[in-house]
Amino acid sequence: MTTEYDAVVLAGGAARRLGGVDKPGVRVGGRALLDRVLTACRGATSTVVVGGPRATVRPVEWAREDPPGGGPLAALDAGVRRTAAATVLVLSADLPFLDEGTGRRLLAALDGAPTADSALLVDSDGRDQPLVAAYRSEPLRRALDRLATARGTLAGLPLRLLLGELRPIRVDGGPLASFDCDTWEDIAAARARIREHGSVLDEWITAVKDELGIELDVDTGVLLDLARDAAHGVARPAAPLTTFLVGYAAAKAGAGGPEAVAEAARKAAALAVRWADEADQGAAPAGAGHEQAPSDAAGPDTTGRAEAG
Repeated sequence: MTTEYDAVVLAGGAARRLGGVDKPGVRVGGRALLDRVLTACRGATSTVVVGGPRATVRPVEWAREDPPGGGPLAALDAGVRRTAAATVLVLSADLPFLDEGTGRRLLAALDGAPTADSALLVDSDGRDQPLVAAYRSEPLRRALDRLATARGTLAGLPLRLLLGELRPIRVDGGPLASFDCDTWEDIAAARARIREHGSVLDEWITAVKDELGIELDVDTGVLLDLARDAAHGVARPAAPLTTFLVGYAAAKAGAGGPEAVAEAARKAAALAVRWADEADQGAAPAGAGHEQAPSDAAGPDTTGRAEAG
């Protein structure tokens, strides 16, 4: 997808059901909710966050609704006035499971529907999510202007009024993309879910990359296989040290992109296998021919090791 877009993230609100805490700053998996959403829209040309300024994982432009605390329509209006792209991705700041892929699907759906003004995520209960949506900027601005003229103000107006002003298409979001954190029970559920076996590693890697300011997508399976081979075939401390050296070698190789990491990991993994092979061969009778690669006639050796003669 090549659509250029800006992002508007709404990070205001009183968070009454959280006791008035700074909800966008609440941490899930070691990362503020706002930072998690900013990672999901990192492809935006510019990002406007509507709310009180605070430290964020990447630079953003700050805006404030008029009046402060005036509600989501007033905040959306304040944000979209600061954007320049023809398409804007609108997100709330309390979506712990939002990922970049969801934004890309919304943008692609809108791009493929030239008569639509917006692409709305629909949650698993069939409800429209106007704060997880892609909009064409000019129709959105005109709709906000019409509402402000008709009602005298945008402050305090419900979001559902906006939907009646635009021609939407709808995109299935599944059970998690629109999960928001309105209560401490929601926060607890999100914190527990990211620590589940199937997701904890990806969550941790993403958190580390954010903390270090790294935007590098690598095949974690390759690195895990390498760490396992180094731990089992050499010694347990070899696993973290080897993966560190792979990263260093990839950086020294030039750009240090995914291809460089994969190549360094391939070389290190092959070395770990050879190292383990030598340990096995050391216990075999002399002259067993372990240094010989299996011949074509013998067929491939699926273990990666030559058989004893």
